[in-house]
Amino acid sequence: MVLSLLSLCASEVVRDHSSSPCWLSCVPMELFRPLLEASLSGCRPLAVGELVQRWPERTLRVRRKPAPNRLCIQALLLAVVRGLLDHRCALQVLDLCGLQGDEGGTGDPMGGWSLTVALCTMVLQARSGAQRAQRERKRSSDLERKRDVKRERAGEHTGEEELTTTCGISSEDELIRGVRRRMESERKMMPTVTESESKQEVKEDSEVLVHVRADLFVNARSWERVRGALTTCGPLKLQCRYLRAEEISVSSIRALLALLPQQGLLGLDVRYSNIGVAGLAELLPLLKSFPALSSLRLHYCNLDLRREQPGQEGALKDLSEGLKQLQELRCLSLTALRLPGQLRVLLSSLPRPLEVLELPYLSLSPADLAFLSVSHHASNLQQLDLSENRLDETTLTSIRRLLSQASNTLQHLSLSGCGLTDNLLVLLLPSLGCCRALRSLALALNPLSVSGLMDLVKMAVKMPSLRQLLYPNPLEDYQPGLPEMPSSAQLLDWPLDEAIDVNITSSQINRALKESGRSDLLLTCDLLNYDKDMVC
Repeated sequence: MVLSLLSLCASEVVRDHSSSPCWLSCVPMELFRPLLEASLSGCRPLAVGELVQRWPERTLRVRRKPAPNRLCIQALLLAVVRGLLDHRCALQVLDLCGLQGDEGGTGDPMGGWSLTVALCTMVLQARSGAQRAQRERKRSSDLERKRDVKRERAGEHTGEEELTTTCGISSEDELIRGVRRRMESERKMMPTVTESESKQEVKEDSEVLVHVRADLFVNARSWERVRGALTTCGPLKLQCRYLRAEEISVSSIRALLALLPQQGLLGLDVRYSNIGVAGLAELLPLLKSFPALSSLRLHYCNLDLRREQPGQEGALKDLSEGLKQLQELRCLSLTALRLPGQLRVLLSSLPRPLEVLELPYLSLSPADLAFLSVSHHASNLQQLDLSENRLDETTLTSIRRLLSQASNTLQHLSLSGCGLTDNLLVLLLPSLGCCRALRSLALALNPLSVSGLMDLVKMAVKMPSLRQLLYPNPLEDYQPGLPEMPSSAQLLDWPLDEAIDVNITSSQINRALKESGRSDLLLTCDLLNYDKDMVC
């Protein structure tokens, strides 16, 4: 990436922290953003803190990629709290959505859970700081009031002594009674002052100075901290764009949804939670209160309808009715929910076509794929994941019809672990080649030979929109003993044959790529590091 002259100059300015007093006092408002971006990319946490504490604009949106360093994020959050007391800071909206990276990744980014805890801690610290400052102001006000009263009493006492001397009053009883009357009148006035101050204190305490927007990652360890941050009233107000709930109960998810502002939530991601069909039917009606909700992801939530159970038909009806209420739903991801034959019940009730549909490990039946190929979703799909659903001759017609319907819109397709053999792939390649908008294609863990793999590569290089292909290791590269029709799990665990030079396969692929002149196409078999979002 070629850096602009402004970026290069900004990086040079923030490189030496000892020079910051020289330029911080005179830097124009327009340069704060490039200086902050240079500080984040160059890992200069001290500069990040000083810039954010003086932030001159009402809104601060931190760039997402590459994810900033952990120290820089911590410095940014601390500076936001300090900026609440800095008259130079004009910040009103802090947008950290999508900022989380992968824990332990390159550059030490802050993961979603760590970022959530840090944000909640910041909100609670700002609340405590505001309370301490308010107590200090009240204490100073009380001391000033007492000093005024003492000065007033001293002046009145001096005046009374002069009056006594002038008028010849010798009795002290009248003087004492006069002082008592004044003290009683002051005491009567005190409750009114205290009540007024109390109302002012509540008003100041509930005033929101900065709205903080972020994606939250909640599990059993962070649940109490998140709840405390969402319920507290203080200068920072936490708002959630995407909520990820992991390994917590249905009741906890319900309580969490009740605390979120209804206008801001765009997506809900529930993972590894034993909610079951009944729990999901209980949660879906709550989601209709979030009008902007466009994404729902359920991963490994113990929904298994492969066996007949009492009340199963009623639960499916409740699920269908709950999904029907989600008017803005665009993304639906259901992973390992085991719902064979029920796709029509779930998807036909959705009021608007889906753009993202992820159905890995769903045990889809031929009837499910047949319905999907003719549904109102097919022609609008931009991303489709059917990984780990077994495909064969009985489903091939439905898959080809589905790809034909989505040929103008589909950008990302995953058919990894679907049992595609050379014969099936040859029949499927024409339909894949007609997907004009396809940018990434994943076909890992399919039992293809070198011949089938080369057919795939030759088709891929002819697709001008394709930018990334995840291909499987050919069967010839594995050690002997592999079953004739291996499953994806066997292909994943079976060791590659070290006696075979895998570079031969790579050389054939690279030669085909070079001959096509496609320098913009990435071909890889690295399943662990594959990321379709790299081409977005």
